[in-house]
Amino acid sequence: MSPIVLLSIVLQIACCVHVVRTGRPLYWVFILLLFSYIAVLIYFIAEILPELRHNPDARKAVRRFKDRIDPEREKRDASRLLNLSDTPENRRRLAAESLRSGDHAQAAELYGQALKGLYATDPDLMLGLAKAQFGLGQPRQARETLDALIAANPDFRSSDGHLLYARAVEGVGDIPAALHEYETVAQGYPGEEARARYALLLKRSGDESRAAAIFREILTRSDAAPKYYRRDQRQWIELARRELASLG
Repeated sequence: MSPIVLLSIVLQIACCVHVVRTGRPLYWVFILLLFSYIAVLIYFIAEILPELRHNPDARKAVRRFKDRIDPEREKRDASRLLNLSDTPENRRRLAAESLRSGDHAQAAELYGQALKGLYATDPDLMLGLAKAQFGLGQPRQARETLDALIAANPDFRSSDGHLLYARAVEGVGDIPAALHEYETVAQGYPGEEARARYALLLKRSGDESRAAAIFREILTRSDAAPKYYRRDQRQWIELARRELASLG
């Protein structure tokens, strides 16, 4: 059988399965079976492409693909916008893209410049600055920034910010306080990183039985979780499995 014909059959079957599983009108099945590549292309444009545009996971996948090809694209766009118009929003965007790309020095500079006037205590900007400082290996400064954030914005809540605070406290060597922060943030953190880091610090502190219990909790939770969750949390699940094996 010709490879072209075989590919056509595979695509037609895949689209027909998609029609049935997603509850599309069954007339698509007849169109797909009758018109081969043209029908597959029309079905993709009419039914699948709009779905991908509104699917958060699909958008993330597209962004990851674009970032892999050109990781500096978003940062260049943000820099160009800032050069055209030096607004707080454009400065915030470039700071966020610098942080995402790992340029913590530029991110810290931009966040520091943005934290002025009406935005002097903006919690998102302060959190961004703390992330940049931590990325630069400055846990003490990150902790001070987060303490100032909490003082200026007592109602602000961020699970990522709380985890960063625990890491910063650990980074300055305040282990009892870090254990307390990790224990607190782990209770409601949307993922396994907080629990994994808490267990790692417990292990380093000598509380191996408690650490092992948390590593087992991570594995138990992940076993009962959907596949996408296990995929997203794979780094921490594998870490828990390795650490639990090392603890015997």
